[in-house]
Amino acid sequence: MTSSSSREVIVEADGGSRGNPGPAGYGAVVLDPVTGETLAEAAEYIGVATNNVAEYKGLVAGLKAARSLFPDATVHVRMDSKLVVEQMSGRWKIKHPDMKPLAAEAGRVFPAGRVRYEWIPRERNKHADRLANEAMDAGKRGRQWEPSDSTAALDAAAARNAATLPPAPSGPPGDATAGAARARAALGTRPGATEATGPSVPVAAAWPSGVSRPSGTTTAPDDGLFAADEALTAPVPDPASGDFEAQAGATAPTGRTARTHPPETTGAAPATPAAAGRAEDAGPEGAGPEADRAEAARVATAPATQPQSGTAPRQGWSGGPDMSAPATFVLLRHGETALTPEKRFSGSGGTDPELSAAGLRQAEAVAEALAARGTIQEIVSSPLTRCRQTAAAVATRLGLDVRVEQGLRETDFGAWEGLTFGEVRDRYPEDLDAWLASPKAAPTGGGESFATVARRVAATRDRLTAAYAGRTVLLVTHVTPIKTLIRLALGAPPESLFRMELSAASISAVAYYADGNASVRLLNDTSHLR
Repeated sequence: MTSSSSREVIVEADGGSRGNPGPAGYGAVVLDPVTGETLAEAAEYIGVATNNVAEYKGLVAGLKAARSLFPDATVHVRMDSKLVVEQMSGRWKIKHPDMKPLAAEAGRVFPAGRVRYEWIPRERNKHADRLANEAMDAGKRGRQWEPSDSTAALDAAAARNAATLPPAPSGPPGDATAGAARARAALGTRPGATEATGPSVPVAAAWPSGVSRPSGTTTAPDDGLFAADEALTAPVPDPASGDFEAQAGATAPTGRTARTHPPETTGAAPATPAAAGRAEDAGPEGAGPEADRAEAARVATAPATQPQSGTAPRQGWSGGPDMSAPATFVLLRHGETALTPEKRFSGSGGTDPELSAAGLRQAEAVAEALAARGTIQEIVSSPLTRCRQTAAAVATRLGLDVRVEQGLRETDFGAWEGLTFGEVRDRYPEDLDAWLASPKAAPTGGGESFATVARRVAATRDRLTAAYAGRTVLLVTHVTPIKTLIRLALGAPPESLFRMELSAASISAVAYYADGNASVRLLNDTSHLR
């Protein structure tokens, strides 16, 4: 056996938070670099924490597990958190107060010269990811993770064994040998049902009709919100324009839709033929005649008594449609900040800018319009300053209180916060390409993927519809949460997000019925701003 003084081990670690912050856990595994054998595992439910805290705690646990096995070993750390990898490698500064002590603790486990860090894609970190999810699942049951309950190592071994299988033999249709080989490969590589991304689905269910499955791709896990997220993975061209929404439209290959999304500061749809020539703040163009807009706004904020014609119920019509008053969400995007006209990424991980002078005027205008309509009964706001300022303007006019809801915050754009699309393209081209190709990919530096945001928004929607059944509630939030609520209400595919225009201080509305039906009543009304 190799002596401990020359022994090298691999540590893979991960952490997750269901809510960010929310119930969190970490997982770590120590591996033999030659055989891939699992030498040690660690996982723990840590209560309410952020993703980054959980990731750092996973790193510390993995390093300590390696030290307990081989105190003099050299360690190759592999993680899918670019933030942790870059900070521990000394290339990024550690600014967050919660991160500094954890990074210092990780740095003390082994001498710095014996640890090297490597970023890997999430799909190559499934063992640690599975452990983290097992820990969070245990915490949900009021328990801690137990090694005897874990199947992560077995799943990892099955995946390794499947990778060594010979190619499936060819043969005529119905050839039993070829079919058996394909079945073994599928069973060996199928992700576990408790992974963070959800259970796997058959290829036929995961791949949208009319889209050819690229050769060499694997079955995409179905998270229930972004089916077939990995279907569109063609390289994204780099358009000349630095305007984000124009680039988002230009990056869609012929016959496909690139999985892009405007940053928080943009509300316009991509530059499709229908939207060509419209500036970001054009707002009212394309909204229809004035009378139609006024009527749509009136209907959107008035209590309804039945679902609109043609709405498809989630659970069928066997019990008859729900005829009670719905929970009606009037969705208000906040007013402009200084970053909005510059089309810069502005999510929940940046400087939390205030409303600009123009944004304050927009907030007053929308407050006046909502006061005139007189249908708002409750106000719920994202915790970010620009939303709370917008909500406060409305609350003052209506004499209502504002409830802050963490689930309504915007996407965390990581290291891209404050940058334009062109600047991100120059600095992080590979990360941007990955992000454009799949809503499961996160921005550089530990930001949130759009799949993560969709799960958060859906959970928030369910809580609020239960709490405000039969009432009309103003939700003051951001581009991504509003577009996600609209998309889910319509049962539309992810690419529909890029066919919506959403201007600053615009109003949209969705009604939710007790039987699970949803009715979109309004989208991007800006008539109150003129």
